[in-house]
Amino acid sequence: MRMTKYLLLSTCSALMALAAAPALADDAAAAEGLEDIIVFGRGEARQVQEVQAAQLALETPGASPLKAVDKLPGVNFNYADAFGAYEWSTRITMRGFGQSQLGFTLDGVPLGDMSYGNHNGLHISRAISNENIGRIEVAQGAGALGTASTSNLGGTLQFFSKDPDADMGAFVSGTYGSENTWRGVVRLETGEIAATGTRAYLSYVYHDADKWKGEGIQRYQQANFKVVQPVGEGKLTGFLNWSDRKENDYQDMSAEMIGRLGHDWDNISDDWALAVAVANVYQSGGSVYPAPFTSVDDAYFDAAGLRKDWLGSLAYDTPIGDKITLRLQGYWHDNEGQGIWYTPYVATPGGAPISVRTTEYDMVRKGVTGSLDLELGSHTLTAGFWYEDNQFKQARRFYGLDDADTPSRKSTNYMKNPFYTQWYFQYDTDTAVLYLADTWKVADQLTINGGFKSIRAKIKSTALVATGSNPTAGEITAKDNFLPQLGMVYELNDDHQVFASFTKNMRAYTQGTFGTTSVAFEAMKDTLKPETSTTWEAGWRFRSSGLQGSLTAFYVDFKNRQLSIADPNVAQIVGAASTLANVGSVTSKGIEAAIDWKFADNWSAFASYAYTDATYEDDYQVFSGGTTVTVEVSGKTVVDAPKHLAKAELSYDDDNFFGTLSANYTSKRYYSYTNDASVKGRVLVDLTLGYRFSGSPMLEGLVVQGQVTNLFDKNYVSTVGSGGFTVSGDSMTLLPGSPRAAFITLKKQF
Repeated sequence: MRMTKYLLLSTCSALMALAAAPALADDAAAAEGLEDIIVFGRGEARQVQEVQAAQLALETPGASPLKAVDKLPGVNFNYADAFGAYEWSTRITMRGFGQSQLGFTLDGVPLGDMSYGNHNGLHISRAISNENIGRIEVAQGAGALGTASTSNLGGTLQFFSKDPDADMGAFVSGTYGSENTWRGVVRLETGEIAATGTRAYLSYVYHDADKWKGEGIQRYQQANFKVVQPVGEGKLTGFLNWSDRKENDYQDMSAEMIGRLGHDWDNISDDWALAVAVANVYQSGGSVYPAPFTSVDDAYFDAAGLRKDWLGSLAYDTPIGDKITLRLQGYWHDNEGQGIWYTPYVATPGGAPISVRTTEYDMVRKGVTGSLDLELGSHTLTAGFWYEDNQFKQARRFYGLDDADTPSRKSTNYMKNPFYTQWYFQYDTDTAVLYLADTWKVADQLTINGGFKSIRAKIKSTALVATGSNPTAGEITAKDNFLPQLGMVYELNDDHQVFASFTKNMRAYTQGTFGTTSVAFEAMKDTLKPETSTTWEAGWRFRSSGLQGSLTAFYVDFKNRQLSIADPNVAQIVGAASTLANVGSVTSKGIEAAIDWKFADNWSAFASYAYTDATYEDDYQVFSGGTTVTVEVSGKTVVDAPKHLAKAELSYDDDNFFGTLSANYTSKRYYSYTNDASVKGRVLVDLTLGYRFSGSPMLEGLVVQGQVTNLFDKNYVSTVGSGGFTVSGDSMTLLPGSPRAAFITLKKQF
């Protein structure tokens, strides 16, 4: 492991060093024809990179688009399945910030923070199929002022769908692979309709796979429709996307469980009798469980996540004269879902010693964004806004199970007729954002960007059914009228530029703010402060024939960190009232480097490296056992924030045969705030091989492509924090990564 780590780091360092070699441009001149699939945001005053559709096409069909950006410097993406699509397990972090502190959009439509069961959005895997994504823009430190997000403390990911083709045609794809995976895709293109100029496509995806361990499915259907309609000198762009997803969960594990039961241990969905026996021991107050169980939490019978989404948008872009450009966009999102868990903690009255506990979701979001660009000499002025009205309902319900030889309910069916509603709340969120910006071309070589945004986000919690004190009703507002951003880009010459930026951001409150008692909420609401971050970064971008790259240094001051302090003696999955509190600051500093080198005919290499030192600055206090206890975390490393990330990739493409061999190193990660619990670093290697046919109308556009993920079949822990993080010690919050998996795909473009 140590040798592999140093080999990978050495490879990245060597490639970075080669960037300075004068002879490199001559050696790579013949490789200019290779398509750029990574673009290093030239002209941007911030650290920005783009991943093009060509990179997404090299990923396993059905893989999360987040896998495609994982190669970028500072991006850390973890998941428990081979695709990175199992939503409970997906975690993306950047510069020490977790997923709930990043911002995400699709074609300008906000996706919220993409956390599991979030109150103001949906995951990108449900928003659009990856075959229809045209590009992804990643800003590791700070998104643009106009990004529609109130969670982007630590960076943004903006996804852009592909436009309909100008020519009529079709695309079909079929995939088969490990764990009985079947995936089919069809996309029909109208082409440009001569009379109106209209272009549109409609696509449908069906994906079905077994879990790699235990029993269960990962199944979903998606339909995407997009239309572009010229209107005078402007255009209307609309999309309507639908998703129906059913996922059986993997068992959250602790390090102790992995050591005792193995990486392959999972829920016991194929053994109802054993699940009943374990629950009977717990319900009777016993302590001797059937082997190998030592606790009721070692495994549950089953769990699943069900989600149905509709997401639509209509945008109008048009010039107004020679100096003004107008953009208006409206969007709508409807979501319903259930998080399902067969709990041995609550017996069915008059039935089995197990019941089905759900967390149920119902969301309707409506919003509008707009911007106006005005060119005045050397200045481009931009004014914009974003408003969203969001009604989110969440309930905790219990459903009965018969005392029978087989379970009387199926985990992938929506539950009906509960015997008990523990709580049912409605959260109404009004979000209003205004921003002003100026891009000033000071001279041919110097551009300065500056501006600010103003945010006001009010969230109100109303009890529809409340039989307990968790969560609670109330209202709280996060606002800041001046969040500035300032940056500059200086062109050293045609191939080199330096940049620097300063940004301040704020994160709005979420429905999790109300996950406490009414007494605790009243005590904290007037003193709680929203989380804020201030980011400084500076860097250098370079490009030459066949070569491009970047080197960036950053410093982040993160204040008013919020922490939900719960009873450490209660299993995370059970849930308990907690107290939300500001617990101090975090500093994050480091460097990020990347290079993309087309070094010979048909050959290219990519490497990135990031060093991040993210540490807690303050101890904090909790009330436990009738006394106040100081939790000493000052100077400790932030959870799930690896210090070292290194990626290397070697690719070949001669227009017919193509292949990519990639390696990804992630160093040790902590999953307790006091840093006494961690998972070790790992290197994962993936392989892609394919062939594009040509020579006849039947063969033209036909591609066969194979992928092997986790090529060397490494046992490792992927997701940390699936059940949250604890102050200290081991906890059930880990998900092992999937073993080696292989897939074969046939694609045809007509």
